[in-house]
Amino acid sequence: MAFLCVSPSAAGGRKRKAPLGQVGEEAPDVKSKKKEEDELEKEQGQRIVIEHWSVRHAEGLREALEASNPELKVQINPEKPRRNSFEVTLFGEGKEVCLWSGIKKGPPRKLKFPDPAVVVSSLQEVLKTH
Repeated sequence: MAFLCVSPSAAGGRKRKAPLGQVGEEAPDVKSKKKEEDELEKEQGQRIVIEHWSVRHAEGLREALEASNPELKVQINPEKPRRNSFEVTLFGEGKEVCLWSGIKKGPPRKLKFPDPAVVVSSLQEVLKTH
């Protein structure tokens, strides 16, 4: 017994594009989700965002920041991170303060990642001035 394998293109089948009405319907959902996220950010108050490409260093830094300031929320990669990036930013009250950036640092590669004590001291200085 022989089996005959027929692909969709060989059988004359074609992929069809979605009708224009359906594509336009998805856009309001995306916009409403972004509005909801913006509102949540305003309600959250001060928070620290760690943008990282390497998970190992971010987890250690998160633990140090939470230990020094348990009232601040620490988020790791709320959005897709940039390639080879490592940044620590404080968001709050409509302001954005970069605590540490390793994007323009290196080589050697180890310079791209901060010592947790340096970031914690930088955070303490920023919190005193604000």
